Amino acid sequence: MNRQELEAKLAELKMSYASVSADADKLASTGAGASHMERQLEEMEKEIKSLRQQLRALE
Repeated sequence: MNRQELEAKLAELKMSYASVSADADKLASTGAGASHMERQLEEMEKEIKSLRQQLRALE
């Protein structure tokens, strides 16, 4: 991927992360289990980290 593609993917992933995080918070506040969403957030965090590393490597 080139720099623009990485930046676009990172921006999209950050938006998705914020949305899933808000949904997980809502579920947790109602007492519902949000463990599946927490696992999804962990995977998204790993992908964000990977994309950031790839961007740094292009500098």
